[in-house]
Amino acid sequence: MPAIRQVLCPLDLSETASTAFDYATTIARWYDAQVTVLEMVWVGVPTVPPASAPLVLTNALLKDFSSELQQFVDERHVKGVNVATLVREGPVVAGILEQARAITADLIVMGTHGRTGFDRFVLGSVAEKILQKASCPVLTVPPKHATTIGSAQGFQNILCPIDFSPSSLRALEFALSLAQESGKRLVLLHVFDGPTDRPMTPGLGPEMSAERRRREEAALTELRAAVPADARNWCDITELTSIGRPHEEIVRVAATQRADLIVMGVHGRGTVELALFGSTTNQVVRRATCPVLTVRP
Repeated sequence: MPAIRQVLCPLDLSETASTAFDYATTIARWYDAQVTVLEMVWVGVPTVPPASAPLVLTNALLKDFSSELQQFVDERHVKGVNVATLVREGPVVAGILEQARAITADLIVMGTHGRTGFDRFVLGSVAEKILQKASCPVLTVPPKHATTIGSAQGFQNILCPIDFSPSSLRALEFALSLAQESGKRLVLLHVFDGPTDRPMTPGLGPEMSAERRRREEAALTELRAAVPADARNWCDITELTSIGRPHEEIVRVAATQRADLIVMGVHGRGTVELALFGSTTNQVVRRATCPVLTVRP
């Protein structure tokens, strides 16, 4: 099972960031991990309209940011979790990735949108770049996810799409680990990528239907085999198949199954793999109304 010892939580003190912080500390409590709360301040971006004087991150201003961040943490009365706060100046994406490397982060937890302004960052495009470049798993929390989880509640319904690639099987390990910590139910989904609105060729209906059933049964058998036998003793595990555009089916099944977490694999960094990332994982992150945990092999 995956070990989570260091959690990095980039914040901009927005409402979404508050929810992301709650997730970060809850997961850290489960795994006895440390949380590093990071706020990136990038004053090198020109203001519009241009300021009469260049913005400079003075010691006084840095102290203000640090105090505000510490107050944010203190107000949430986190118990049983070691939380460190850090304010850094510089480009947001580079700063987050550098800090993740510095602490050897096992997990990054962040909101997908934040406040704007020279002293804050818009987290939409930032989260997207972190997802593409981070070497560790990333949990993104959408603004549509209005409620937070409690330390006792956890993730009640976890959806894990599996295409049997190394990254998706690695994602399954994380899904099982999180389910063991808090989950009541884990749904495994295999999506057959294909059109659902194309008319069936006359005369081939029975044969195609039979072949589809064979493929579905084979996928269900493989899904069952991917789960350790003892996991079913402490978690309700369901296997499903679907046909359609993968990101649409994942989001649809997440809604119908009332998933409060999606755990899915991300392919590598090559041109083709990044294109797949954009068309599937990135689309799920953009459209899902629950948090999404993305995992590399």
